[in-house]
Amino acid sequence: MYLISRFFLFLTKSYDARVKEENDAFLAEATDLYDLEFRMRKIDREAQLRHPSWMSQH
Repeated sequence: MYLISRFFLFLTKSYDARVKEENDAFLAEATDLYDLEFRMRKIDREAQLRHPSWMSQH
């Protein structure tokens, strides 16, 4: 039953919502301010790799 409910949640949540929740959980595991800043920069770098600047709509 647990697997079915997780699968249903996976189908109902958007990609952006899932990524945001994963990032929030990742940031919540930070042990201090320096670790938090490191994790924030890591998320920013990964976002830039997924969406290069030349692909932006600006």
